[in-house]
Amino acid sequence: MISTAIRVARVGSAAELAAAVLMMLGFPCLMLAALVPSVPAFAAAAAVTYLADHYLHRKGSYLINRLSKVRAGLSIRFLIRQLLLVLLLARLSLADNLIYYGAIACFIAFYGLQAPHGALVQLIRNRRRMPVATRNVDLKSRIRIPDAPPRKLLHRSAEKMLHLDLAAVVGILLAAQVKSALVGFVGIGITVAVATLYVLALVPYVRGRRIPPNAEKVLAAVDDWLAEYQPETVLYFSGSKDSAYQVNMWLDTMENLDSKPLIILRERAILNNLAPTTVPVICVPGGVHLMNLDLSTVRVALYAANVGKNIHMLRVPTIKHVFIGHGDSDKLASVNPYSKVYDEVWTAGRAGRDRYAIADVGVRDEDIVEVGRPQLAPIQTWQGVPDGRIPTVLYAPTWEGWDGNPGNTSVVLAGENIVQRLVQADPPVRVLYKPHPFTGNVSKEAKAAHQRITALVQKAAAARAIDTRFTPDTAAQAQAKTELARIEARLAELSGSGGSGRDEAEATRDGLVDVARHEEVARLRAEWNDAYWRSFPAWEHRVITGAQPRLYDCFNVSDAMVSDISSVVSDFIASGKPYAVTDSAAVGVEEFKRNNTAVRAAVILSNSAEELGELLGAVRDPAADPLAEDRKELKQYLLGPDEPTSLVQFNTAVANLALKAETRNVGQESRAAAAGAEAELANAVPGQRVSAAGDTDGVGTG
Repeated sequence: MISTAIRVARVGSAAELAAAVLMMLGFPCLMLAALVPSVPAFAAAAAVTYLADHYLHRKGSYLINRLSKVRAGLSIRFLIRQLLLVLLLARLSLADNLIYYGAIACFIAFYGLQAPHGALVQLIRNRRRMPVATRNVDLKSRIRIPDAPPRKLLHRSAEKMLHLDLAAVVGILLAAQVKSALVGFVGIGITVAVATLYVLALVPYVRGRRIPPNAEKVLAAVDDWLAEYQPETVLYFSGSKDSAYQVNMWLDTMENLDSKPLIILRERAILNNLAPTTVPVICVPGGVHLMNLDLSTVRVALYAANVGKNIHMLRVPTIKHVFIGHGDSDKLASVNPYSKVYDEVWTAGRAGRDRYAIADVGVRDEDIVEVGRPQLAPIQTWQGVPDGRIPTVLYAPTWEGWDGNPGNTSVVLAGENIVQRLVQADPPVRVLYKPHPFTGNVSKEAKAAHQRITALVQKAAAARAIDTRFTPDTAAQAQAKTELARIEARLAELSGSGGSGRDEAEATRDGLVDVARHEEVARLRAEWNDAYWRSFPAWEHRVITGAQPRLYDCFNVSDAMVSDISSVVSDFIASGKPYAVTDSAAVGVEEFKRNNTAVRAAVILSNSAEELGELLGAVRDPAADPLAEDRKELKQYLLGPDEPTSLVQFNTAVANLALKAETRNVGQESRAAAAGAEAELANAVPGQRVSAAGDTDGVGTG
């Protein structure tokens, strides 16, 4: 029942639900206490509303956002509490007392200070919001960007300002209880004085040298940096904050390009969720600003997603444009007709080329280049299950998608059956459940199924923990947990030294990467991954969400995988390990294989998942695996040859396309020069002949 209430109220926990209930009940109790009247009851109810409100704000509760939409926002709630306090004074027959008039005057003055406070805060934030935000771009030497106001002045500023009424409320309540106006006026004085000081403290940050330069100067500085750096290859990306993984997967590849790389983002939310990188990054939210940037040295633009804002870069004719995508699968999204707007489409292997040919969406075969998948380098090849360890099966379903197609995800129709059969397998296996981060965003059924699967895995893990057949190595796990704590502390320290609390202007000014720190973070993350897997028994079932451990790390500790039609399957094939794919739409095995290349070497599961025995048999006895050779052939078809490496293939494709762009640009310049010469000839004086090579002023030599 509590879980249902949590879901209906859209709060994150039972504590949030309790706080929400207390806050909602607190205001009727305040009114009742004011009408009775009772000072102690009013004080108790007021304390509850203050504390519950503060807790919900600190948790970022969805309920707080909803209240503001129905005219019950933060300011209104504080105003209601203050009006009820005035009502309490009237009911206590203090309407003729000075404290009554003092309370009214205090709250009027207090709210009079809200307007300049809010205006100053908004003005400071607007002026410190840059037309572009950057990382690894040296703007500090080109323009002066002042320090931001102290975080305590701007962070949750409205809530802080409103809570300054606490001194007045406490003072007035004490005055009403002890029948002495003095203590009330002390509280009133503290509230008005501190609120005034808060407003005055903000004033210096909207004047003089504490104001960042205007947009024109910032853009000029960026153009100056671009002219010096001269980027050649751009990774362009636009999307929601939840899609940041799509650009993050290309960061290592961009760092290893032979040409000068640059990343251009269109949303600040993506920049805030971008993984650490040494590549220069420019976030340009405004389309006009982007189109005015000096990108004259760029020859190749790479696009990881098909989105509307791509048009702002696609319009540049001096650049060759390439769709590289963010995964390679048999989903319809992998053959989007929009792809024909690019000069080339790069696929991992032959399968991608054939996919476009079959789809017939206007992408020409000669415009497709096979470059492999550079991101798959961390995936380790399977050597079989190590002696003494039970096999690990990864269940990594994709999400439900936008179109309601039952074939998108196995979570709804098959997920519970898959996990149930895996946790009950004999001989036993370990289950890792790593759902797609979008699971449940669109479909309530998918969200509910995901929650049931999570509960099922956790229940099985709890049962296995008390099973005498499984004995944990507590000493090794304790050591690993100690290592994890040490690594996480150091990572937090490095994150803090990076200035994560800075505002956008400061982050842009000080955004040059510390290479040594960047390398240390990379090393620590690798150590963290190793310690994480050692921190619990190798037989313990696990639900894995969030960014860490990464999907490829889960690949490497698994011996087999169950998934859906998505790039996850194509990527897992790089490991050579057995895998199964669920035919959730029940189209039939032959039709399913005919429509989806990546499943041709897979065990095909129905929604009942009764075929899982074939997958587990291949894991337990690799020599008897009937699909082993098929997986090798399919790997090359989907992902291309192992040699040359994907990174070499990718760099070669970039160089070849850059040469095409340069050839095109030189040709355009030649044609423009020829057209200019023709225009000059056409504008010459009638009857006058322009001397040609070999002429001597029109006089013959013979």
